[in-house]
Amino acid sequence: MSMQSKQIESNNLKILKDSMEHEALLHKKYSMYSSQCSDSQIKTLCTEACQIHKNNFNSLKSYLDSHQ
Repeated sequence: MSMQSKQIESNNLKILKDSMEHEALLHKKYSMYSSQCSDSQIKTLCTEACQIHKNNFNSLKSYLDSHQ
């Protein structure tokens, strides 16, 4: 695969950056909600959502790293 075909176009890079920022923000919010919840079911849901958004962020970062 040539170097040019692995590069991400600037408009796609902006979308990727926005998505990563969105996932990072959701991870932080659900982490904060989880730490403040006293109801165990809601706490579990927030913890699971936190982990999902962390995984989404890591997937996007891996994709970005593979195209540098």
